[in-house]
This record gives sequence, C-alpha cells and structure tokens, in this order.
Amino acid sequence: MLELARTALIRSAAHLPPLEVCVVSEALTAQRACFVTLTRNQALRGCVGQVIAQQPLYLAVMENVRRAASRDPRFAPLQPQELEEVKIEITVVTEPRALSFGTPEELLALLQPHEHGVLLSLGPAVATFLPQVWEQIPNKIEFLERLSEKLGGPVSAWRGKEVCVSVYQAEWFAEN
Repeated sequence: MLELARTALIRSAAHLPPLEVCVVSEALTAQRACFVTLTRNQALRGCVGQVIAQQPLYLAVMENVRRAASRDPRFAPLQPQELEEVKIEITVVTEPRALSFGTPEELLALLQPHEHGVLLSLGPAVATFLPQVWEQIPNKIEFLERLSEKLGGPVSAWRGKEVCVSVYQAEWFAEN
C-alpha cells in the first residue's frame, strides 16, 4: 500500500492522471475506510480520508493521497520539489461505533486513549481525530476540547447534550 501511495503521490505532484492498477490482494479490494497523512520535516503537510468505507481500499488510498497532496484546504498543493521530504502514513479504520453516555464524565470514562479514534458530530458539523493524535494530546479533556475546536465550535462543544460521539479503531503504517 505504501508503494501504491508513493506512486500516486508522485503522479499527483506531476499533474498526471491516476494510476491504473490491477489488484489481486483480497485485503486491498475489500471496502475499507482510510486516511492518508503527509508530513514534511515531521510537520503535518496534508491529511485526508473518511471514516465510512465508500470504495475498495486500494482506490481509497490512491484518492486520499491525491487529495491530501492537492486539496487539503490548510495547505498549498504539494510541489514536485517537496516529494523527497514528504513521508506518507496510511491509517485504515474500522466502522465507527456510537457511544451511549449521559454525562461528560461518562463519555470520558468510555474513551480509550491510543486505541480509539474519535468522531464528534454536532448537527451537520463533523470532526475526527485519529488514534495517533493521542500521542500529541494524551489528556482526554484537552483531546475533546481540541476536537471541538476542529469541529468549528467552542472548546466546550463536546459537553453539549446534542453532541454525538463515535469511536473507531485503526491500523496504521508509515514510510521510514
């Protein structure tokens, strides 16, 4: 998958059409959701994905690489001269599972740092943090506050009665 992602990244930076792939692996043709994270000098350079499977994994990886390189609104499109410095990480996620809780304290008790990716929904607004984000934000309250900000709400949004929280698990791997 990393080789496939690297090839898709190179083609994207060169403005070439997507690669045509013949896939024989059952794991790569299964419908799975994934994220692709690009870093440059250990700093985020792009991250795009979805938590609901919409296509075979190999297609999701190629599409998310292209989108992370050229359509992440936080960054300018990746330039060919950056390719050697960019590292790719692929995160394959399970289907989200809604949590049932009545109070913020109950929610905090349900979260498993480093194991759960968290999907926060408030009306039409949705935001997620992958399980890897726990490495940077290990405190549960701060984690949820930052996710609330990513959602576009106040830091206290996760405490609201109308908020929905789902969790998912993930498997991730990256280039050296």
